Amino acid sequence: MTKKERILAAFADAPADHVPVCFWWHFDPSLPHDEMVEAHVKFFHDTDEDLMKISSDGYFGWPAEALKPPYDVKKLYDIEHIPLSHPYMRGQIERVKAIVARVGSEAMTVYTTFNPLSLIRLQVGWDQMMAWMREDHAAVMHACDVIAEDHMALMEALVKEGGADGFFYSVQNAELTRFTEQEYRDWVTPAELRELTFLQTVTPYVVLHCCGWDADEAGTTDRLENWQNYPANMVSWARYVDLKDTPQIREFFHGLPAWGGFDNRKGCLLQTGTKEEIQAETRRLIEEAGKHGFILGPDCSLPPMDPERIRWVVEASRAV
Repeated sequence: MTKKERILAAFADAPADHVPVCFWWHFDPSLPHDEMVEAHVKFFHDTDEDLMKISSDGYFGWPAEALKPPYDVKKLYDIEHIPLSHPYMRGQIERVKAIVARVGSEAMTVYTTFNPLSLIRLQVGWDQMMAWMREDHAAVMHACDVIAEDHMALMEALVKEGGADGFFYSVQNAELTRFTEQEYRDWVTPAELRELTFLQTVTPYVVLHCCGWDADEAGTTDRLENWQNYPANMVSWARYVDLKDTPQIREFFHGLPAWGGFDNRKGCLLQTGTKEEIQAETRRLIEEAGKHGFILGPDCSLPPMDPERIRWVVEASRAV
């Protein structure tokens, strides 16, 4: 099978010649366009993994004037739309287009993006986001709604013009310590659900990334119930934060294919283990998950390491 065929089989919960592999890390957001494209392509070829996950590094946040200092929650009611001609939009489209031109014949591509509330948080920071939520959650919801409209236009363009096959859609902010379950459903879910429902009309390859990064930092877990019924075609989750193995997460998300398995935190096995230990864990994860409806990967972005370590996983996976 080709790399594309393996990923298509994983999305279809169908058998493949071996379990596909995809890991990722963050790139320097200051890299100019050509160097960012080259960094992606080099990582893909150095690791020999099966799927190209394109990063949005350098385009975190949302460039609305209402989200810039001096901060005032009332400004959110007047947040303006961002057109597709804006450099923030065009830069992402051109990145995807360039990477697809380089690897599109070899592998499928998914673009990494964030939910509207996280786009606000990435722009203004956790403390400001939460202060606004507690002061006037309706203003934040209005801003999320405006952002969602423009963000959906961007995501559609990333597929139709950029050539991306799908999305790695990161949901966050559901740590047990942040909102109650009902607050999340009332304040955060509407914009997320609007975007994810729309994406189902754009592509059949939407990965719901249940990010555990912030929950781990806070020493807690995510309230996965807030995301359990979101429309998606695959789930990526934080096994070592939210404490569900592959069969458990698939059952929890109504049988969705799953992407993950390896710890990504500093000092993790993938960063410090021997080749023999990493390949033994690869075989164990495949035995646990089965050989269909599964992509081997990390909980989230990796710490710095030699890409050869990811090749060890690829090598072991292809031998099972």
